[in-house]
Amino acid sequence: MNTQDVAEKLVEFCREGKNLDAISELYADDVVSHEPKGSHMELSEGKEAAIAKNQQWYDMVEEVHSGQVSDPIVSGNFFAVTMDMDVTYKGQGRSMMSEVCVYEVKDGKIVTETFFYNLPQ
Repeated sequence: MNTQDVAEKLVEFCREGKNLDAISELYADDVVSHEPKGSHMELSEGKEAAIAKNQQWYDMVEEVHSGQVSDPIVSGNFFAVTMDMDVTYKGQGRSMMSEVCVYEVKDGKIVTETFFYNLPQ
């Protein structure tokens, strides 16, 4: 798969709420993930860590009210999407979250992901 194919498949998985399937199918075994400074997992390495990080997020969520994922913008071996979510977190209440997600693809797999969002105050 080329970068466009990977980008479109990731968006499809995310729109269907199948984020863990996306990781299993599209991520390299040694993927590196970057979250904003001060987040609960600023850096994680490896597919298993990416799965664990996503599972931890799901475990914190009481209810997802809505979510949107933009179409991808592709440039070379990089692509970006925006994600907007309206979520109620366990014990924390309802929150809107918007982020820009940038991915790097090599040999048909996502090798890095970097997320840009504002941390809750």
